[in-house]
Amino acid sequence: MVESARPSAQDEVVEITRSLIRIDTSNDGSGAASANEAPAAAYVAQLLAEVGVESRIYESAPGRANLVARIPGRDRTLPALILHGHLDVVPAAAEDWSVDPFAAELIDGMIWGRGAVDMKNMDAMILTAVRELVRSGEQPPRDLIVAMFADEEAGGLFGAQWMVDNHPEEFEGAGWAISEVGGFSTTVAGTRAYLVQTAEKGMAWLGLTAQGTAGHGSQTNSDNAVLHLAQALARIGEHDWGRSYHPSTLELLEGVARLNGTTFDPEDPAPTLAALGDAAKFVTGTLATTVNPTVLRAGYKDNVIPSTASARIDVRTLPGQHYETIVKLQELAGEKVSLERGIEFESMHAPADAPLVALMGELLREADPGAEVFPYMLPAGTDNKALARLGVSGYGFAPLRLPEELDFTGMFHGVDERVPVSALHFGLDVLGALIRRF
Repeated sequence: MVESARPSAQDEVVEITRSLIRIDTSNDGSGAASANEAPAAAYVAQLLAEVGVESRIYESAPGRANLVARIPGRDRTLPALILHGHLDVVPAAAEDWSVDPFAAELIDGMIWGRGAVDMKNMDAMILTAVRELVRSGEQPPRDLIVAMFADEEAGGLFGAQWMVDNHPEEFEGAGWAISEVGGFSTTVAGTRAYLVQTAEKGMAWLGLTAQGTAGHGSQTNSDNAVLHLAQALARIGEHDWGRSYHPSTLELLEGVARLNGTTFDPEDPAPTLAALGDAAKFVTGTLATTVNPTVLRAGYKDNVIPSTASARIDVRTLPGQHYETIVKLQELAGEKVSLERGIEFESMHAPADAPLVALMGELLREADPGAEVFPYMLPAGTDNKALARLGVSGYGFAPLRLPEELDFTGMFHGVDERVPVSALHFGLDVLGALIRRF
């Protein structure tokens, strides 16, 4: 059975979560100086040093700190397990929040603040579980590698991607990895279902630039860059990218339909998606490649037609569709609009029938009898994509037992981000059991 953590460890995971939130590591994605993770990495190093675990900090740029530590296992021939998180968060506009997003207030049994969900909660669960393991004097079955990365919210160029390129030796012998955006619960027909992330869509952050002829705003102009760009975006937005079901998505939807007392119809997924509740926000995005404009820039004065107009688009591709999607986007953009390649990663898939996944399901059912466990594909991305380049199978497993009324998936990058203390205690118990048994 999954045992409950000691009361002191339960207090500790709450305090570490709150302390990490109070360290503002906002990442606006503007480049090398877009965030400062160094104070958070120093805090993590201190927490590990307190229990005798040595860590190493690598800066990819001033302040862009990445931390790695290794705890030797009983059988060092087994592939090591990486427990990784990211220390940066997306920015938060304080005026939109009910509370100070970096005060980490504890209200009604929940910790509020930027990073409470994405993903300083998981960072704290990893650190507390590892500290408890080391304090006990017990060795894990295999080596554990703890990694806290910078820059995940901007593609990991100063974080996990940089570490894989510059310090792959830190992950030598690793075969498995656990990180964010999986293992959380949703409620289907009165039954809690936990979603373990076994796949991620590919991503591309691309630029579109339209060229035209500058002129006076009062004149007729058939070569208006703003119109060229708008027309290109309209064509892209209206394009039907088709619907398809990855095996992990199909297994999830068939399982949800079963719990709901129905049969999944691939031609009409809406009823099954609706049964997923708030988790449908994530799952719906895995049924097709998606392209969303996110940034628009053009002009500098009301009566001046600009010669250029630009946009940024966020592209998330299904497995096997990445490069054909890029080609199609250039076609849809048209002759007057150029496509600039930016950060790109192909989709990732880890085996859903792996022994690590089987143990995840076993532990979740032990901790929450009667629960169901399903695989799913994440429509976004994590640092598992970087580690996959080293042959590491990565999963999203931040186990949280959540109240049905909490819109958990809606709080990723959202306003009034918060996590229940009880969910942190649950996750600590499950993660602690996993690192002792795998």
